[in-house]
Amino acid sequence: MIGFLKKVFDKVRDVKSRWEYGLRNIFSDEPITDEFFERLEEHLIAGDVGVALAERLVSDLKRHAQEKRLSNATELKERFGQMLKDMLGEGLGGASKGLSFNGPVGLILLIGVNGSGKTTTAAKLAKLLKGQGNNVVLAAADTFRAAAIDQLKVWGARAGVRVVAQDPGGDSAAVVYDAIQSVKSTGGIVIADTAGRLHTKHNLMEELAKIYRVARRDVGEEDIFPLLVLDAITGQNAISQARSFNGAMPLRGVVLTKFDHTAKGGAVLALSSELKVPVLYVGIGEGIDDMAPFSPDDFVEDLLGGGDR
Repeated sequence: MIGFLKKVFDKVRDVKSRWEYGLRNIFSDEPITDEFFERLEEHLIAGDVGVALAERLVSDLKRHAQEKRLSNATELKERFGQMLKDMLGEGLGGASKGLSFNGPVGLILLIGVNGSGKTTTAAKLAKLLKGQGNNVVLAAADTFRAAAIDQLKVWGARAGVRVVAQDPGGDSAAVVYDAIQSVKSTGGIVIADTAGRLHTKHNLMEELAKIYRVARRDVGEEDIFPLLVLDAITGQNAISQARSFNGAMPLRGVVLTKFDHTAKGGAVLALSSELKVPVLYVGIGEGIDDMAPFSPDDFVEDLLGGGDR
């Protein structure tokens, strides 16, 4: 377990270092000047925080410096870190403890565009939740492609969990329904791997809404977790994707894949600030065990160089 945690934090630390050596270097031992705030804003934008949010963060920090009559940039570091933690806390809302189910059956709907990594995320999450003592079943709700069903079966075998599937071309909602029925007597968690779809295609988004409506008949709404799987490399485009999918069904969280491959950590802040959608998990590699719960405090402290985790 210790070795796994070290692997997680080492990979997240790589993200920080590639974001132009981390924000901590901006808060150096130098006087607070207009140039300091300009560099900070440019750095935030480069990290995919977004122009509007970067401007707001810098403006709030500048106001704090003036009110407290601060003169050195290092004196602002703690305040800035707290601002980021507060922002992520707002985004987490009631999901601060991650996935929490009240009834005997919980449903996780993994949704997102093509190529975001839903199938591998389903298996990694299944392995993680099974390791926590849960009865987990995978539902092959991507019925458009036979290869997608076969791929999920392969990954399900690696994770050591059962896969519920139908023939290609079947009804996605029916697959999810069957998976729910299979765990009703014993209790458990169903993780549904849905087909990738462009967030701009209305008819495909309607299909997701149908899956949600069908599932809601057997699983309480509070126990349905639609999780948007986002490729961290997409940066600001992730925001538009999240808005569209949130319109089809109420998102309960985000899983960021390829988090170890990108310097665009600012998308985490943008998601929490603009959409109040929490990042619950991050993918940190290609292996079956490369999935980790997201910790806002660790993220901020590591980003600013305040911790050694």
